[in-house]
Amino acid sequence: MKASTKAKAAKVKSAESDRPVPAPDAPRTKLREHTAFKASESDGTKDRVSVMVKKSTVSYERQLHELQIELLKMQGEVRAKGMRVMLLFEGRDAAGKGGTIKRFTEHMNPRGARVVALEKPSDRERTQWYFQRYVAHLPAAGEIVLFDRSWYNRAMVEPVMGFCTDEENKRFIKDVPLFEQMLVKDGIKLFKFYFSVSKKEQLRRFKSRHGDLLKQYKISPVDKQAQELWNQYTVKKFQMLSETNRTVAPWIIVRSDVKKLARLNCIKYVLSQIDYADKTNAEKLEIDPNIIVSGIDELRMMEENLMKPKSLPG
Repeated sequence: MKASTKAKAAKVKSAESDRPVPAPDAPRTKLREHTAFKASESDGTKDRVSVMVKKSTVSYERQLHELQIELLKMQGEVRAKGMRVMLLFEGRDAAGKGGTIKRFTEHMNPRGARVVALEKPSDRERTQWYFQRYVAHLPAAGEIVLFDRSWYNRAMVEPVMGFCTDEENKRFIKDVPLFEQMLVKDGIKLFKFYFSVSKKEQLRRFKSRHGDLLKQYKISPVDKQAQELWNQYTVKKFQMLSETNRTVAPWIIVRSDVKKLARLNCIKYVLSQIDYADKTNAEKLEIDPNIIVSGIDELRMMEENLMKPKSLPG
C-alpha cells in the first residue's frame, strides 16, 4: 500500500473513531419542524452536526414557512377590517385535523385566533338547544376561530356510537343548513373541511400513537371501534354530505393520507378564498385537485361506488 493511501485510510479510521456511536436501543430522534429548512440556509460551522434529511422535508418546510407568513398577512386584514372567520375541521379519528389546525395557528397572534375543542356536553348542556354551546364560541369582529370537531358530531360520531337518538340525528340534519345560512348571511366567513383518511392509514396512525409517549393523550378506547364501525361511519358521511352540502356553506374534502400535502393544500385553499393586502401570486396558492375535492364531487364519487364500499375513501 502506498504511503498516501495508508495516510488516507488512517485519517478515515480516525474520523470514524471520533464519530459518536448510538446505543443499540437508542430512540430515533425526530427533528422539530422548520429545523431542516432553517439549517439548509445557514452557514456550516464546526459546532454543527450533519443530519440526513429528505429533500421533500426541506421543500415542505419551506412551503409551510411561506404559507404561514401569508396567514399572518391574512390575519392582519381580518383584524383591520373586523372580519369574522370560522373554520370547521371534521373527519374520522386520526385523519390529521389537529395537526393541520396546529400549522394554521402556530405563528398567528393568539389574541385574534383561537381553537375550540369542546369536551362532551355536561348534564346541563344536554338539556339546552343543541347548537347553544357552540354559539358561545362564534367569532367576534377581527377573530379567526378554528373548531376541532364541531356541531357535526351529531351527524357522524353521536349516531354511530349511540350518543344521540335517531330522532335527534334527523332533526339536526334538517336544522343545520338553516343554522349555517344564518351565520353566513350575518357576515361570518365559514369554511367546512372534512378530512378523508383511508382505513389502512387510520390503523397505521393508531398503532404509531401507542409507541409515541408524546401522543398518549390521543389514544382513545373508541380507536378500535373506529375501525370496526368503518362502514357505518361511511353511511353517515354520505348522509351528512347529501343533506348539508349547500351553496351557502359547501363542504371541502381534504384527502389526508399524506399529512403534509393535506396541511399545505388546506392552508392554500383558505388563503385563496380571502382577499388581503400584499397577497402572494396566485401560482403559489394553487391547490392540488387530488387533495382538495368539492363536496359535490365527493358525493358523485360515493354514489358511483356505493356497491363497492372498499373503493370509498374515508
